[in-house]
Amino acid sequence: MAKKYTPGTPAPSSGQYKVPGSKTEITAIEGKPLPPTPKPGQGYVQVDKTKHKGD
Repeated sequence: MAKKYTPGTPAPSSGQYKVPGSKTEITAIEGKPLPPTPKPGQGYVQVDKTKHKGD
């Protein structure tokens, strides 16, 4: 199971994050806080890490 991150937590890496069980998906930048979720008690899981040129 993927690690769940709470809103306000700095994103561990840049990429796409999704609220499990919903269609809500956001793009996060490494080190920037994750935004609020649609409902209290929800969190984010990373679904696609950003690919950098040269990686």
